[in-house]
Amino acid sequence: MTWKFIAKWLFLTTMASLAPPIFEWALTSHVGWQRFGIQFGYSFIYANCIGIPLLLTCQPVWIATCNQPAWLRWILRGALVVGADFVGSLLAGWIVWEIEGKSYSFGASFKGSLVLSVVISIVIVAFVSAYETQKNKLQVTAMALKTKELERERAIKLATEARLSSLESRVHPHFLFNTINSVSSLIHDDPHRAEKMLSQMAELLRFSLDSAQSGLVGLEREMKIVEDYLQIEKARFNDRLQYQIAVPPALYSASVPPLCVQTLVENSVKYAVSPRRRGALIRISAAAQNGRLHLEVSDNGPGFEAVSLPAGHGMNNLQDRLAAIFGERGKLDIATSEDGTRVIIEMPLLIGERAAVSPEEIDAHSAAVKL
Repeated sequence: MTWKFIAKWLFLTTMASLAPPIFEWALTSHVGWQRFGIQFGYSFIYANCIGIPLLLTCQPVWIATCNQPAWLRWILRGALVVGADFVGSLLAGWIVWEIEGKSYSFGASFKGSLVLSVVISIVIVAFVSAYETQKNKLQVTAMALKTKELERERAIKLATEARLSSLESRVHPHFLFNTINSVSSLIHDDPHRAEKMLSQMAELLRFSLDSAQSGLVGLEREMKIVEDYLQIEKARFNDRLQYQIAVPPALYSASVPPLCVQTLVENSVKYAVSPRRRGALIRISAAAQNGRLHLEVSDNGPGFEAVSLPAGHGMNNLQDRLAAIFGERGKLDIATSEDGTRVIIEMPLLIGERAAVSPEEIDAHSAAVKL
């Protein structure tokens, strides 16, 4: 019970108490201020004797009847209003009778006050009920918007952390040293390739920074970064690193989270190519089915267990990003067998302004396979 609540209660009872003397003043001539004040005092007694039971019982009855059928719900609520008016009118009539004495006609006054109090109570209860209903709806809507905003901020945070983590891996001393050593060894024998490798590394770093400004990027640009990364690593591993890319041109304009494919390829280089003397073959493919985009990166290396990935690993970050951006519609599955490891990303297929691309359009283009 707060002062604000008490102030609201006094305002409602005062407004309700003014109704009877105003009606009498409008319908009867020569109503003086004294008569008006007396009627207001009696009305104030009735308003509180009826209003307090309504105040104490309305909310629990309203909540208890929410799951009832509409006809039963409103019968029970109406019975509450009439019952509170009946009990309140009896109590108020007794108080006024004690004040007025025998000159007060209890029966006639009770009947008239009951009818008037029922009408006023129904109007007030209907108004308060409508007000509280709209207030609750606004609160639910505000909470939903706040939750959505928090999810959006979480998605942005996860994406930023993943990009920063990816950028950190690019500028890791080992990566830079290996790339610089590869460039140095090519300067005299193949200066054109050395220049191209430096350009590819710069593009890789630039993409990591630029991707922080957008939530999704085109698949074509993502694959360009993947190829640049593979070319840089191939200069270090030579024939130990082999790769195939099969992505239909019809899917080049599909929107994907930045560095999603690159993260999977980097994982294959780390777990399949680097630890083995004979290296491994990495396959990258994309397909569309039923309005969903499937991105797959597989290798014929020894594989790894998903449970062995530490917290904060690139794969875990990617899984969190997919969940934050697409919810349950974004999935990452890891399958390990004797033949190697397959990692598949599933997400809604978004191409430009369209939600999906037709199978006919995809079939019309042959897969581009690069060795």
